[in-house]
Amino acid sequence: MASFYSLTLILISIFAFSISIANSKTLKRDVKALNEIKASLGWRVVYAWIGDDPCGDGDLPPWSGVTCSTQGDYRVVTELEVYAVSIVGPFPIAVTNLLDLTRLDLHNNKLTGPIPPQIGRLRRLRMLNLRWNKLQDVLPPEIGELKRLTHLSLSFNNFKGEIPRELANLPELRYLYLQENRFTGRVPAELGTLQNLRHLDVGNNHLVGTIRELIRIEGGFPVLRNLYLSYNKMSGAIPTALAHIPKLTYLYLDHNQFSGRIPNAFYKHPFLKELYIEGNAFRSGVNPIGAHKVLELSDADFLV
Repeated sequence: MASFYSLTLILISIFAFSISIANSKTLKRDVKALNEIKASLGWRVVYAWIGDDPCGDGDLPPWSGVTCSTQGDYRVVTELEVYAVSIVGPFPIAVTNLLDLTRLDLHNNKLTGPIPPQIGRLRRLRMLNLRWNKLQDVLPPEIGELKRLTHLSLSFNNFKGEIPRELANLPELRYLYLQENRFTGRVPAELGTLQNLRHLDVGNNHLVGTIRELIRIEGGFPVLRNLYLSYNKMSGAIPTALAHIPKLTYLYLDHNQFSGRIPNAFYKHPFLKELYIEGNAFRSGVNPIGAHKVLELSDADFLV
């Protein structure tokens, strides 16, 4: 009998919650912002965005790619995912009015122009994916205000200028994808202070500097597993300290201007699985010393 009453209470609670969602109104700020976005994106998404309320109005479902949640008496937009639909035009600035967004995914479109500095208003954002667009200009330092960000993917665009040091202000950041752009200058050593950064990919840019400069902060990159520096213009010797990054598993140094020899310490690293070094100016004609059961090297002739 007790279980029957418990089940009844659960069903009543679910019903009441459903009624509250149906009766709650979408915040006017979010309705206005999504309709502005709708007007700017064109026919490719308009056909799936029916009605005036992006969260649905009872008779109509939420707009495709729009996720809402209830906060008090209102519904707010928490996720916007509109990708691979050939959106053409500038980054829709009205997106920055969706202050409750936790996920913004506009990848694989044809967005152009810069990321507006107003992006810093999205303080609850955890995932920002803009890869495979035609975005350009420098990255606004305001991205460093997205304190909850864990995933940032800006790869395969036309961004230029230096990688902003403000990215080091993102304490939760785990994955940073900046490859296939036109970044110049040095990779900020301040990124080494990120205590949660697991993946850093800055390959296929125009970056310079040395690894010694990159890892100059003592105890830096404590949980970094994957480091991709391929196809840049970095130079200098490979310091032994690089092999002291404790969790390093995949290291891509290929197609730069590195020189000297690969330190023996890399053979003893407990996690390192792959090390790519081709396309550099490492000293040749030296055979490896000993054997490493885990390390899978792409060109052993360049190692000591």
